[in-house]
Amino acid sequence: MCKEQSSRLRVAHLISRARVDSSAVYVTYSLSGTANASLTRVNGKCGMAVVSTIVLALTTHAATLNRVAQAVENRSDTGEVRLGTAEPRVVRAQILLDRARFSPGQIDGRYGADLGVAVKGYQEDHHLNPDGVIGTQMWRDLDADNRPLLTTYTITAADLKGPFMPIPQDVQEQARMKWMGYESPSEELAERFHLSPRLLADLNPGRDLEKAGEVITVPAVERAPARRAVRVVVSKSKRTVTAYGVGNTLLAQYPATMGGEHDPLPLGHWTITIVQHDPWFNYDPAHFWNASPNEAMAKLPPGPRNPAGVVWMGLSKPHYGIHGTPDPGRIRHGESYGCIRLTNWDAADLSHMVIRGTPAILEE
Repeated sequence: MCKEQSSRLRVAHLISRARVDSSAVYVTYSLSGTANASLTRVNGKCGMAVVSTIVLALTTHAATLNRVAQAVENRSDTGEVRLGTAEPRVVRAQILLDRARFSPGQIDGRYGADLGVAVKGYQEDHHLNPDGVIGTQMWRDLDADNRPLLTTYTITAADLKGPFMPIPQDVQEQARMKWMGYESPSEELAERFHLSPRLLADLNPGRDLEKAGEVITVPAVERAPARRAVRVVVSKSKRTVTAYGVGNTLLAQYPATMGGEHDPLPLGHWTITIVQHDPWFNYDPAHFWNASPNEAMAKLPPGPRNPAGVVWMGLSKPHYGIHGTPDPGRIRHGESYGCIRLTNWDAADLSHMVIRGTPAILEE
């Protein structure tokens, strides 16, 4: 009789379970990169040969498929992260800051201006030197959130339902649409998990992102329940939107796109007048400096690729508001037509903190 044996096997990151001969052999892989194999009797013989075959196949598969994911989960890597850095620990920092509600914008593995403003905001709030460099102490503070950085998600038939179609450039053609949705399932999945389509692909090489039942690796970006904000501050110089709670507690900071030379941010004290999810967008060329005055007005249907994104938080200043965006990768890059744009996920998050009458201070 072959006695039950156990062995620890080093493999690359993969969450998987292999089963052989009706629960005879199990191999479980964890995010830490360690596999535990419990061997039991298989057809009257020790299952080591069977397990070895499984492990060899899965180890090769995991090493190829999850090299980036394994590096992201490596919390022992506490090297400095600064402007211009582009490597897996940047993804780790972006996920942790996103969960802490110092939003880095779109998670993409690159230290750009969006991440920089999130890092400095976090440092100021945690009484660290706001130099924009993630060093040993900031890593220690961030790593107090010790939940896994990545998780798995199984693509469902509902995820593939769509409709998926390109958004036409012409406003009048957009007005004839019934829904301004995503162009592809991968675009939808990327936005749901706050990352760029490129990084989603990097985390899932060889995976079919348009196949129901496919298990993919994504950032674990679930945030704690939102708390009520007593005021919202929009900073023109920082290009951020910050929500404050009772006692001047900072609840969230988001990167934002706002008006420029042609449509400057309307500085002053205003209030939130409406919170509208999945808004229609009333296009009036009179409010767009580069539009033809002869162009017809149009009413654009709702959807995540609507110019206002998934939510509109109107201000007491007529025609101005805080809202989502159809292009999350461009937040804080470029200028708006005077309004304040956030990524759709950040706008949705803020919408659960504010109510009609919440003060909104727009300042330099």
